[in-house]
Amino acid sequence: MNCENKNPRNIRSVDVLTECAELQVQKGVDYQNPNSSVKQADYYPNGIKTIHDILHAKMLRAKSLIDTFEYNESDAAPNFESLEDTFKDIINYSSFAVAYLEGKIQGQNEFNDMLNKPRSPTQINVGPLKIDDLTPKDH
Repeated sequence: MNCENKNPRNIRSVDVLTECAELQVQKGVDYQNPNSSVKQADYYPNGIKTIHDILHAKMLRAKSLIDTFEYNESDAAPNFESLEDTFKDIINYSSFAVAYLEGKIQGQNEFNDMLNKPRSPTQINVGPLKIDDLTPKDH
C-alpha cells in the first residue's frame, strides 16, 4: 500500500500503523480462513481479559528481548520474533481490544459483556428508546 497519500507529512509512526493494518489483514486470512468455522471471537474465550493476557505476554516478550540486549548480548539476535514484530503485534492486539469493547469482533456474541459472560436482560441494549415505545397502545 502506498502510504504517501495517507501520510503527507511522512511521519514514520503513521506508516507503522499502516503496516500493522496490512499485517492484520494478511494474518487474518490465516486465522479466520473462510473454510474454517473458527471466528476471531473464538480466540478470546474470556473476552477483553483474554486480549489483555495476550498483550501482557507480548509485553513480557518485549522485556525479555530488551533485557537480552541490555545485558551485553546485543549480538544475540532473536530466533523468531523481533522486537519490532512484538511491538507491531501489541499495536494489533490493542486494536482488537478496542474492537472487542465496541462489540465489533467477528463472531462476538452481542448478548455477552466484555468478559464474554451473558448479560442480564437489564444490561442488554436493545436500541434507542423511541417516543412510540412510551405511548399506550389501543388493543
